[in-house]
Amino acid sequence: MLNRQGRPSRPEEAAAPAAATFTGNRGLQMEEPLLFEIGRAEVTGVDLPEVPATPGRLGRFARRTPLDLPGLSEPETMRHYVRLSRQNHAIDLGTYPLGSCTMKHNPRLNEQMARLPGFADIHPLQPQKTVAGAVALMEELSHWLLELTGMEAVALSPKAGAHGELCGMAAIKAAIAARGETRSVVLVPESAHGTNPATAALLGYRVVPVPARADGTVDPAEVKARLSSDVAAIMLTNPNTCGLFERDVAEIADAVHAAGAFFYGDGANFNAIVGKVRPGDLGIDAMHINLHKTFSTPHGGGGPGAGPVVLSRALAPFAPLPFLCRDDGRTVLVESPAGCEAGEQPFGRLTAFHGQMGMYVRAMAYMLSHGADGLRQASEDAVLAANYVRVRLADLFHAPYGDRPCMHEALFDDTSFEGTGVTTLDFAKAMIDEGYHPMTMYFPLVVHGAMLIEPTESESLASLDLFIGALRDLAQRARAGGAEAFRAAPQLAPRRRLDETRAARAPKLTWKTPEAAE
Repeated sequence: MLNRQGRPSRPEEAAAPAAATFTGNRGLQMEEPLLFEIGRAEVTGVDLPEVPATPGRLGRFARRTPLDLPGLSEPETMRHYVRLSRQNHAIDLGTYPLGSCTMKHNPRLNEQMARLPGFADIHPLQPQKTVAGAVALMEELSHWLLELTGMEAVALSPKAGAHGELCGMAAIKAAIAARGETRSVVLVPESAHGTNPATAALLGYRVVPVPARADGTVDPAEVKARLSSDVAAIMLTNPNTCGLFERDVAEIADAVHAAGAFFYGDGANFNAIVGKVRPGDLGIDAMHINLHKTFSTPHGGGGPGAGPVVLSRALAPFAPLPFLCRDDGRTVLVESPAGCEAGEQPFGRLTAFHGQMGMYVRAMAYMLSHGADGLRQASEDAVLAANYVRVRLADLFHAPYGDRPCMHEALFDDTSFEGTGVTTLDFAKAMIDEGYHPMTMYFPLVVHGAMLIEPTESESLASLDLFIGALRDLAQRARAGGAEAFRAAPQLAPRRRLDETRAARAPKLTWKTPEAAE
């Protein structure tokens, strides 16, 4: 029998916890200093032999002051990063509703496959004959991507979506140059991801915006009015960042092609249409595919990522090195212009080697485990989940484009908060106290106070109901006059609200010791 003497055994019998602790910790929520505050430059966590004196070869470039790096033992290092990881939200912890980000579950089967020695332990400088299995996997992945998109060629090497945009637009620029033309304008809808105009500008193009019509989609008439012999391409996302399918995409493609321009499709939201429609059939000439979104390879942390680009027949000859081809019945990776056949004019190369093998393996494992029917169902379930959220919140949140079905994400504006004193930012901060990473805020820019929610197909009905319940409760509290509490949120996170404007405009990028900071 449990000994109850001298201690409370019911929740209401327990005293309230103290407001402060000696360590600054709150139970298992650790207060973690910076790495520089833990380590000491004069110690090291490993034993190394003395470095023998050797003649210096750096001359005036040799360092004259100590590195001043913190020295930590292995337990100290491990605990530091584990404690930091516990202060972050993650898809392995709960719903991650970032709109236009497709934060889906990363199956552990994919991780096991990526760690197979034949994939994990190879080196990009090995002779190709020693990595035939890896090259075969790249060929199989290419086949699936081409089948799913209806395109002619694929460049696997881009490392991310924006990198893929650069690849596709560079291929377009090369194709136009091969015709002996020079074009200087790229059309970009106002609802586009910010990387679209940035990519076009990086390649030297002048960006001309295309406004959205009242229903959140692009009007073909607006595109046609801006087409000329100086337009190189249009960069359009479908489904768009408002979570809506661009129903006039084929008409837009026909008009763009008639003007001698190309159609770049931003594939960031491909997860909504996999197995349902092939972008190539809609007239798209180039499109990047975020393997870390659509095909479940891990997100974030600056890499590794993968953003392969599929190309139409018109752009296929300009695919960058390296690329795959068949030679005497076997697949080879062409790594230099010397290996190109007549008509192949690669615009150059984007990476030193072939790209991220681990991402290829994870994506391929995802595709094979789902099969064609499973990939299609994943898209259908993602769209169903987004519409479930949209309908369940319709009485408390205002949808800027009316009561119409969405695709993979549900979009709301801040109309419902008018007169409450609560902003979209306040609402998002309050979500942190409920245990949720905020949805995408203030994007797309065409919607005031935008809140963009993408639940993906990973969430169960129970998970969606809990998430919806939390949002409904917050909305009702905002309407009941709880603005002050919203402005104080988050109160339960490891850190309180920061001055984000000051952090962006005057960031402190260098750590200084307390003595030096004084």
